[in-house]
Amino acid sequence: MIFPNPAEYRWYAAYTKSRNEKKVLARLTESGFEAYLPVLRKRKQWSDRLKWVEEPLIRSYIFIRVNESEYYDAINIPGLVCYVTFEGKAAPIPDRQIDTLKMLLHEGAEMEVSNERFEPGQKVIVIAGTLIGMQGEMVEYRGRKKILVRLGTTGTNLLVTVSLELIEKD
Repeated sequence: MIFPNPAEYRWYAAYTKSRNEKKVLARLTESGFEAYLPVLRKRKQWSDRLKWVEEPLIRSYIFIRVNESEYYDAINIPGLVCYVTFEGKAAPIPDRQIDTLKMLLHEGAEMEVSNERFEPGQKVIVIAGTLIGMQGEMVEYRGRKKILVRLGTTGTNLLVTVSLELIEKD
């Protein structure tokens, strides 16, 4: 049996049909693809009750890890629209960006998603606490200092609140 080389696998962002992220995740995993849908747990108010729900962190996006031979098979999964492209080609996302995203969600970091354009800021690294080793840029957003983590080709930024004593210049 020939095992695929893990170095040949890359993460790609893909658009899904509106409100189909969880269905697409299920279809991808059922088909044997590695996929990741970052979700935030939020408390929602209905007229008669409060309920905890999991919502996609970035609406209409899912991350797929494929090699060259699986590339076209994955995008043909029902509910997927297309890969996120840059200059006409699907742009791979570095593993470390997906790992950072997973870590932030796992640690329950206080963060928000923004599509706003930010000028490059001072590079910083978290030196202590649960987010130790996380790298980003220092920005001021709504009057508060936050670490900006850019998610490559998606054009999405995560703004993470970290105490200033836990960071240093990178």
